[in-house]
Amino acid sequence: MMPKLTGAGCSAAIALALLCGCTDVPAGTQPEAAKTKDSGTAEQASAENELFIYTVWPAFYAKEDIFEKQIGSWIRKKFPDIKVKHVHWDNPGRQYKDLIAAGTIPDIIMDNTRMNAYRYLIANDLQYDISPLVKKYNFDTGTLNPAYMAQLRSISPEGQLYGLPFTNSDFVLFYNKDIFDKFGVDYPKNGMTYDEFYELAKKLTRVEGEITYKGYSQNPGHYLNYNQLSLSPLSMTEDKANMRDPGWTKAVDNLRRFYEIPANQFDTVEKFPEGNIAMAVATVDRIATFHEQNKNLNFDIVSVPSFADVPNTSYQPNLYSMFITKQSAKKDLAFQVMASLLSEEHQTELSREGVIGPLQSRTVQEAFGQNLPQMRGRNTGAVFASRNAMPPAARAEGLLWYDVPLHNVFAPLIFKESKDSVTAVRMIEEQSTKAIQEMKAASK
Repeated sequence: MMPKLTGAGCSAAIALALLCGCTDVPAGTQPEAAKTKDSGTAEQASAENELFIYTVWPAFYAKEDIFEKQIGSWIRKKFPDIKVKHVHWDNPGRQYKDLIAAGTIPDIIMDNTRMNAYRYLIANDLQYDISPLVKKYNFDTGTLNPAYMAQLRSISPEGQLYGLPFTNSDFVLFYNKDIFDKFGVDYPKNGMTYDEFYELAKKLTRVEGEITYKGYSQNPGHYLNYNQLSLSPLSMTEDKANMRDPGWTKAVDNLRRFYEIPANQFDTVEKFPEGNIAMAVATVDRIATFHEQNKNLNFDIVSVPSFADVPNTSYQPNLYSMFITKQSAKKDLAFQVMASLLSEEHQTELSREGVIGPLQSRTVQEAFGQNLPQMRGRNTGAVFASRNAMPPAARAEGLLWYDVPLHNVFAPLIFKESKDSVTAVRMIEEQSTKAIQEMKAASK
């Protein structure tokens, strides 16, 4: 199944040899400065046959060869008369403000949806409702992951659609088979709850001489930012934080109990390849990187834990999307290019290289990781075993966007200062409201 697109068809053969370059840094943090093959500063307006694509996220598009293999070569094969101009975010010289100041507005922007659509797309009046183009080209958005589409539609309180999803940096639970075998514990399965994983973590957390085996580890910031309860830390109607929903305390208490298992104080999940962590939640791309870091590591993956009252539910999308700018003179072409990148054929090729796309197709999902030797023999079906939690609804128009530092609930307030959960949540809410008010005053 594929999005329907009249006009330009979406069939072409393409051979991709991609690199797994995703990172586990909080999504939306500005990517590390890097230069692209297009070494000039974006000073000239796009030529008539040129499509200007500006990438901010995924960060690995700073490497031109990855952009070329995932996007550039496909566009040239599908649209042979079009020249692709690619510029990736860089500091200094290639930030949004630099392109705007130079009058070189891209046709397509690829960026983090949750974090940067408000901060940069809307703040710079670049947003454009593509709904008429969806209708014009008979593009079926119903074939795409509904949580991804909901996140895009939540950008606008009127439900306008400013872009299409391209890829999602999702999470799975990694487990060390050798530790499970050592302590005679059955391996986890897809669809298990936090309560079930908590019992496993208690059994697997051991101290043997100078070796500490930690039962469970997770990044608390990711856990709260992409929470499975569809909570927003911001008020829907006012310029302030709002974490009064009891779900926030529920979420914090849920993870806190794992940390409070004696000897299970959380380590960074990056230490999973060292072999002393039984279970860790991390992004899917870590399947390849953990293997490369320790090729003797005997591990597999299952779907992330879910709440008992929200079963088989993974995190909210950590989504990177494609946006057409209001200023583009090539909106129709840009939309056709975006639609072709979402064709089943192209999405299948990307899936074979370990890229999680939005197209809900059995063919695409079954192809996941087939070209990566690091994923052979793994339970890659875990990647698609749960549905993504829906994002919060759209906030009222005109409100400031603020990145509430949810990671600070745990570090330092719980991990270092031993605050109770209610107090930690309240303190972050109060600090964030103060910061929002300062931002609002400074913008006047």
